[in-house]
Amino acid sequence: MILEETHLKDKDTPVADMTKLERRIAVARGDMPADLVLKGGQVLDLVTGDLMDGDVALCDGVIAGTSGTYAGTQEIDVSGHILVPGFIDTHLHIESSLVTPFEFDRCVAPHGVTTAICDPHEIANVIGAEGIRYFQEASRHTLMDIRVQLSSCVPSTHMETAGATLSAEDLALLMHHPSGIGLAEFMNYPGVIFRDPEVMRKLALFDGGHIDGHCPQLSGQDLNAYIAAGISTEHEATTAEEAREKLQKGMRVLIREGSVSKDLTALQPLLTERTAPYMCLCTDDRNPLDIAEEGHLDHMIRTLIAKGTAPLAAYRAASLSGAEAFGLKDRGLIAPGKRADIVVLRSLEACDVQRVFCAGVEATMDAFARRKTTDPVARHSVKAPKVTPADFRAKANRETTDVIGILEGKILTEHLHETIAVEDGDKRPDAARDLVRIAVVERHGKNGNIATGFVKGFGLQGGAIASTVCHDHHNIACVGVDYDDMALAANRLTEIEGGFVVAKGGQVLAELALPVAGLMSLEPFETVRDKLIDLRAAAKSLGVTLQEPFLQLAFLALPVIPALKITDRGMVDVTKFEIIS
Repeated sequence: MILEETHLKDKDTPVADMTKLERRIAVARGDMPADLVLKGGQVLDLVTGDLMDGDVALCDGVIAGTSGTYAGTQEIDVSGHILVPGFIDTHLHIESSLVTPFEFDRCVAPHGVTTAICDPHEIANVIGAEGIRYFQEASRHTLMDIRVQLSSCVPSTHMETAGATLSAEDLALLMHHPSGIGLAEFMNYPGVIFRDPEVMRKLALFDGGHIDGHCPQLSGQDLNAYIAAGISTEHEATTAEEAREKLQKGMRVLIREGSVSKDLTALQPLLTERTAPYMCLCTDDRNPLDIAEEGHLDHMIRTLIAKGTAPLAAYRAASLSGAEAFGLKDRGLIAPGKRADIVVLRSLEACDVQRVFCAGVEATMDAFARRKTTDPVARHSVKAPKVTPADFRAKANRETTDVIGILEGKILTEHLHETIAVEDGDKRPDAARDLVRIAVVERHGKNGNIATGFVKGFGLQGGAIASTVCHDHHNIACVGVDYDDMALAANRLTEIEGGFVVAKGGQVLAELALPVAGLMSLEPFETVRDKLIDLRAAAKSLGVTLQEPFLQLAFLALPVIPALKITDRGMVDVTKFEIIS
């Protein structure tokens, strides 16, 4: 049916007198020019799977029209290209990119990521609510849309010393910010299923809203109890069997491929056109070097397709499924009325990003330069005691030893038992058996705790590596075979306000300062990338065989991931959720 023009507002009505809604409708109908028209390309429809010809008209950052011929104030020829909706990273910690939100924006948006759903619990574990407010404010100025969930578990458990604590009352004061979606990953799954009173208060605060999950290897009736709490999304599945059960019980599964946690290969067979509406993509923790070498969500998409996933399933999981899972009804499709988040590709299979538009603004260096920024927070946050080589002795009187066993590509660990001789009241590292010292030093100025243990899997033959990126409490984590080098590396972290240090023979071989909460650099992401190259080379010179030793080290201190971890309070048996005496 074609309406007569007499039923419409006069086409000559001055633009200044029209509302945004009226303008959008007029542009959609072709009654007035669009702000921007992408001409000559094909649009991938994520509902039907069709490739549709026609222009895409944008108005005030929103898609006004598709599948037609449009004129615009600005027109861009995208002939021979395919347009897909902007990618949505459904779970990540921007702090783990080691750069500020503004540098993360500049680093990742050109890879097609137009929405990032972040949990700032890394910085919140250092400075509390101030850290969340920093991210909320930053979200107002970035090109990509950063959605800031409220951190549910600060600290993650009672078995560590963090820099801050967030109660349900603290979270209530942070609610209702425009960037908000809901409650971030609920890591304390025992607290949920056994109905801890403080956990219940937090869940009640977000009852009926979105609550993100974190329940590795949980199954059966315990999983039922966890989901019954209103938790609807989860990113910790590491096997197809685990993911299938979570899907069958109504959870949306987020496939994760970060710098350490690499679950894509295991879960890829489960991602089909049938399951894609309930499966999403996320990176969780990915650093600028891996982004430079491989990519971000674009890397996940092309890897999935190369492994046999249908392109429609991969692109659904990358955008529309995430939008639906997190209640972002204004995006996920290239369709009239949707936010103008658009990625221009040459090939679906290659996912070779050519141009990116975030709410209608092209992600160019000029656009990034025009952004406002906010001042950094949490400077001088490393308040660790000055340590000596003797602090790293493992005082013991029995040879049977609990050892953390690294599983490369996973944040899960094994709980190993090894026999290590006691010499002069100390169990010494044994590089020949790949049994090296691991220590955690409390750095928030709370108690000065130092805990030591053993880890297997680094391949370390000499020297030491130390870091203040130490999930989630972000105390100092240090591994080494030489106590003098361990002390040198740990003490150097205080001097540089946190970061990464590699030391050997009494010398610092490489370092990266992360002065924002001991987590983020103030340098451009390119500088961070280059320093990570130097750090990896220095680690390799010590004999390290892990591809990403620094973030692998960070996760060895996270006591909500099975099976054996270490915090400043000692070795933690995660399956029993208790500190080993």
